[in-house]
Amino acid sequence: MRRDDRDDPFDDFFRELERMMNEMTGGDFDMHVERHGDGGQSHGRDIHLDIYEADDEIRVVADVPGVEKDAIDLKCDGEELTIDAAGPEREYFERVQLPVSVDEHSASATYNNGILEVTFERRDDSADIDLS
Repeated sequence: MRRDDRDDPFDDFFRELERMMNEMTGGDFDMHVERHGDGGQSHGRDIHLDIYEADDEIRVVADVPGVEKDAIDLKCDGEELTIDAAGPEREYFERVQLPVSVDEHSASATYNNGILEVTFERRDDSADIDLS
């Protein structure tokens, strides 16, 4: 396990987690805990998100804490959602490949307590053809 020299309240937790992983993998597990030397700031971090599919819509829920609503930029081309957000201590950038084509003009988004939720209507991939 690689760490810096600072006292970390999670040291015991990570040691125990590493010990359990070593038992499960035969002893060669090396857990990398990344530390930033910029006073705890982290830039370009990946966003934790979930995608939910329903019959008529796609919903993307993302954790984007520490930014103001006005600092979030969302773009969608019908296939991919781009989330770009910046706050005083954090920056986020994520491109999310959507599981199906969506109507990007149907998008609605909310942001509350660090949780971003974007909803799209599914795009009809094909049209019915009447056989005469």
